[in-house]
Amino acid sequence: MALEPFGKSDALTMGVELELQLISNHDFDLSSSANDLLELLRRKPFPGVVTPEMTQSMIEIATDIQREHGPLLAQLRQTRDTLVNAGDRLNIALAGGGTHPFQRWFEQRIFAKPRFEELSTLYGYLAKQFTVFGQHVHIGCSTADEALFLLHALNRYVPHFIALSASSPYSQGVDTLFDSARLNSVFAFPLSGRAPFTLSWDEFSQVYFTKMESTGVVKSMKDFYWDIRPKPEYGTIELRVCDTPLTVERAAGLACYLQALCRYLLERHEEDPAEDDYLVYTYNRFQACRFGLDGTMVHPKTRQAIGIREDIQQTLERLKPHAVALKSEAAMDEIARATREGNHATYLRGQYAQSGQVPGVVQASVRAFRAAAS
Repeated sequence: MALEPFGKSDALTMGVELELQLISNHDFDLSSSANDLLELLRRKPFPGVVTPEMTQSMIEIATDIQREHGPLLAQLRQTRDTLVNAGDRLNIALAGGGTHPFQRWFEQRIFAKPRFEELSTLYGYLAKQFTVFGQHVHIGCSTADEALFLLHALNRYVPHFIALSASSPYSQGVDTLFDSARLNSVFAFPLSGRAPFTLSWDEFSQVYFTKMESTGVVKSMKDFYWDIRPKPEYGTIELRVCDTPLTVERAAGLACYLQALCRYLLERHEEDPAEDDYLVYTYNRFQACRFGLDGTMVHPKTRQAIGIREDIQQTLERLKPHAVALKSEAAMDEIARATREGNHATYLRGQYAQSGQVPGVVQASVRAFRAAAS
């Protein structure tokens, strides 16, 4: 059976999903409070959508379909304020960050939902180790083939998003020396990594997916944990490599950076993507996870090495007219600020240096998330 038809959406529309940590105000460990928080949030209007995630110590929020930075950021701030106020009533805090710095995975509880229980049975301890927190960004595509073009054209820019969003230097109580340790947990899953190279939706749907489905390995696109995957039910592509940032301002900036980049790529300013682009993909991704903005990447077309920070700064210059057209200049300012001041992994290491203890890192994450909450 072929994959479902690719849905209709307006090109370059956006949607943002954030997986958030539920934190105990007592000891700053993760708190298995998802049921209580979700029940409280059901009693009042919620800006967007809030759903459970794999374990009881995390939730996921999703925005409405957005077109511009201003309304996107406004909804994310309203969502943050609603969550913070609800958490205060339950004596729990919320935080971004790709990993919790010292939680013990074996203490986590799987959320009682059939799909999560099925995944827990299939993946064993990996399911609880998947208590990590990411930002996903959807970009609307006018056609299915356009979606596959963007998915593969973005391959060389994946290190940008890893490095800019990296906020998971600590895991199991120690500095991992990675800016994004979260992605190491994702890579453990057998259907992670990159999508197969094809620019034809008919080939992807009727050949590749049909073969994979016939093996019994997959039932839907949800079974793929690719860095970027098509979402035919929404008519989008979904970027999945980002850690959840510490602030909604950074989250909105990342989404609009992706939106502007897609607009630029659709104007065919670069050579079309090819299978050989992926020769350096894993290396580039590792550099971004390990060293963040200080990493080095190899351009897949020219084979030239360049610093990730420098490549982002050059890309921001190319995106200026697109940012103006999309009304996202403020978002580009947020991304430029990150290249100057460092990503949130750098910030968290600075907080550890000040406090001298890992719980102090969690406290800093909580403060950052609720910075302007009313």
